[in-house]
Amino acid sequence: MTGFARVRKPVSGSELSVTIKSVNHRGLDLHFHMAGEFDAVESAMRAAVKSRVARGHLQITLSLTRSTQADGGYLNRDLLAAYLQAFEQARKEFHLKGEPDLNAALRVPAMFRAEPAALELSEDLERAIVEATGETCEVLNAFREREGAAIVAEMRERCEAISERADGMEKIRAKATAAFHKRLKQRLGELLKGAGVDPHRLAQEAAILADRSDISEELVRLKTHATQLRVLLDSSGEVGKKLDFLLQEMNRETNTVLSKTGGAGDIGLTITGLALETKAEVDKIREQSLNLE
Repeated sequence: MTGFARVRKPVSGSELSVTIKSVNHRGLDLHFHMAGEFDAVESAMRAAVKSRVARGHLQITLSLTRSTQADGGYLNRDLLAAYLQAFEQARKEFHLKGEPDLNAALRVPAMFRAEPAALELSEDLERAIVEATGETCEVLNAFREREGAAIVAEMRERCEAISERADGMEKIRAKATAAFHKRLKQRLGELLKGAGVDPHRLAQEAAILADRSDISEELVRLKTHATQLRVLLDSSGEVGKKLDFLLQEMNRETNTVLSKTGGAGDIGLTITGLALETKAEVDKIREQSLNLE
């Protein structure tokens, strides 16, 4: 599910920031973006995320902004000391007059570091990073839950539509035997060109065709799956993968219905239309299920 969260925490006069962006994914896919000095704490951050998030492609960014007071304004003191020493040495050696120009010294390349010096990860800092990661996941989950509630409501509506269409196909299905009988009689009449046809044989063949094209079992399973879908949507915990499997089964039953209703004339066309609408609803629920854990 898509989402965004950011948590900032003060740490020893500096500011720690953890940002998480998430998009749909079948599993849990974690990508970390942070300076190499934080590599040692990545495994702990990964564990903190996995304990709170089960699904999604997550971009996790960690940064630490250190105050200028805490690091002397990022001034390269070693370089400045070397500059002043060289100035004093040159003045004595060449008998020069004058004093060092601080403004000129500060314009020397690398006199100010673009980034702070390498950071030593302390236990306190590592603990703060892991805590901030967990807090960010909680904020992310709250964001995703609000979006998920709206998605679940829409999925319930589509589930009801599937049940209604299954009921509609069930009512029409009973008329299929008569339709097969009529269609078979017409075809045989064309082939035999007026020759007599045994009514009992005709009824037997029509019954066989009707049995082969019977969709009662598929409709029962489809409605059962719709009931299971409602139960999953009302349950807590991880449901995304269960939904994937259930929707695959619903799609399979719908495809079977479509494959069996090609020879029932107008009745078959009506059932086919309802089955296609059902398949469209299943596909839309499947798309939305990627947003749920």
